[in-house]
Amino acid sequence: MRMLFSRFLPVLMLLSVWAGTSMAEQGMAIDPATCLGCHSEKISIHSFAASVHGKNACTSCHIDITDLAKHMRKEIKVQKVQCERCHKKENAEHYGSVHIAKGVMCADCHTDIHTHTYWKKDKRKVVAKCIQCHDKLAVYQKSVHGKAVAAGNMDSAACSDCHNLHEIKPLGDPKSHSNREFHTKVCMKCHSDEKLMAKNKVTTVAVKSYMESYHGKNYRLGFPEKVAGCADCHTAHSVLPKDDPESSVNPANLVKSCAKCHTRATPLFTKFYAHGEHSDREKYPILYYTFIAMTGLLVGTFGVFWIHTLLWMFRGFVENREKADKLQSGEHHHVMPDAHKQYRRFNRIHIFMHILVITSFLGLSLTGLPLKFSDQHWAVSMMNMYGGSANAGLIHRYCAGITFVYFAMALVMSINFLFIRKDIPGNFLQRLFGPDSLCPNLRDITDVVNMVRWFLFRGPKPTFERWTYWEKFDFIAVFWGMFAIGGSGLMLWFPEIFGMILPGWAFNVATIIHSDEALLATGFIFSVHFFNTHGRPEKFPMDFVIFNGQIGKEEMLEERGDQWKRYEAAGITEKFACKRTSGVVYDFLVKGFGFIALFTGLALLILMIMAFIGGSH
Repeated sequence: MRMLFSRFLPVLMLLSVWAGTSMAEQGMAIDPATCLGCHSEKISIHSFAASVHGKNACTSCHIDITDLAKHMRKEIKVQKVQCERCHKKENAEHYGSVHIAKGVMCADCHTDIHTHTYWKKDKRKVVAKCIQCHDKLAVYQKSVHGKAVAAGNMDSAACSDCHNLHEIKPLGDPKSHSNREFHTKVCMKCHSDEKLMAKNKVTTVAVKSYMESYHGKNYRLGFPEKVAGCADCHTAHSVLPKDDPESSVNPANLVKSCAKCHTRATPLFTKFYAHGEHSDREKYPILYYTFIAMTGLLVGTFGVFWIHTLLWMFRGFVENREKADKLQSGEHHHVMPDAHKQYRRFNRIHIFMHILVITSFLGLSLTGLPLKFSDQHWAVSMMNMYGGSANAGLIHRYCAGITFVYFAMALVMSINFLFIRKDIPGNFLQRLFGPDSLCPNLRDITDVVNMVRWFLFRGPKPTFERWTYWEKFDFIAVFWGMFAIGGSGLMLWFPEIFGMILPGWAFNVATIIHSDEALLATGFIFSVHFFNTHGRPEKFPMDFVIFNGQIGKEEMLEERGDQWKRYEAAGITEKFACKRTSGVVYDFLVKGFGFIALFTGLALLILMIMAFIGGSH
């Protein structure tokens, strides 16, 4: 049959030329067989017929050839094919790509235009096309992705999965937002797909742990240019298993990989668990038990104090109604001379320190909570309001600096109280556990018991000395917080310095402690502390003693009766007498500041509750 076809081919060609000329004269398409009569040396009739364009006539693409005779006499200049006439979608994508900017046209990639077949989602064909120009892709072919694609796994990543088929965007400035986002976004497309990963027996721990890290939180908040993305550690094309000597995450290469961002990285520094999961007890026991300990601290502290708050809230409400009933019946719960005479409770230094505490704590909360809850819409809005995570980080560090300042002041004042002051009797231990000290003592146990009895309507409301047990707890919490939050915060602030003396996994531990202790501090201050000082029925809406340093005699006798009795026995009550603060401007500004701080804290508490109830977005 083949010999018969070859014998009659010249005759068929002559007939085709005659027929093609006749059809062209009538304005009809030229038969492809006519074209192949001359171009069969370059174009295989069988390959063309089997190609994606095989059903089209040659003049469907070469539309400028309208007269075969003129074409054969070379009177018609053949123009470049306009692929966009049919491939409108692909053309639109191509015209928005980096290829068009570089002058790369359709035929530059599709060099097999006359033999081109349907790719049928076979990524091997995509790789073969791209590697025609991008010869550096040889490293991709050796990667886990490249090897999987070559082996026929169409779930593995090929060029088009990351860069698209036709809409190939320029990466631009390596430090730009779009470039930095690209480093992680394209990896997430596959690695966050749980079904796809399960099908290929690949864990999604990498994505989950990355998103819980400082790097991932910044990426999710919309600032990938400030942190490392997937490709920064694993490279873009040469992604290899950890045990491969050529892998960027091989232990032998980690210092070099980390040093791209952390210039002073050491072998100790690289022991950081990049994808450590605190829920994995087998692989990461240190992280697991740290998390368990911090969770126990959170649950225990909130459990005890929230119950304490609820009981106090109800008992205080009942007490206020009892007082109102007595007033209505003509009785008065207190009859005393000079009931509203003012006495000095705090000095100016105390007021100044408390303003520092409020300022720094709110600043740390406003900038830290959006990072903690980076999966929330409000967190993104807050970060944008600050002008980005870098600005938020700067504010956070300034506020941390203020925290260290007032902590140093507290240490100096404590030393002065214990060893230097002459107006307080007793030696070091007597002062430490005496009534003017903020150190817990045996009396606090009695106070707690009596307070609980009052909550349960089993006894009278207790009166206290200069400091209550909940005030002492707040003060001690500052010291604990400075070591927990402050210490871990310093480690995370200066990782390269601490990485010279501590193993990298210490930063994983520091992250858990810093995050959970900050959650404990903010949750406690904005709920328990706010209630104890401002929200309880007898103080609502705010106790201004910390802003003006003064307390009325009636209030002092009712709340700190034992302190009054001690001062009265020592004959020093009038030593603390003072005039009511008369500065209207001062009162207005400071009280305004107090209310702003209070409402800001309550708003943050509501956002935190929303984050826990609503989950991630």
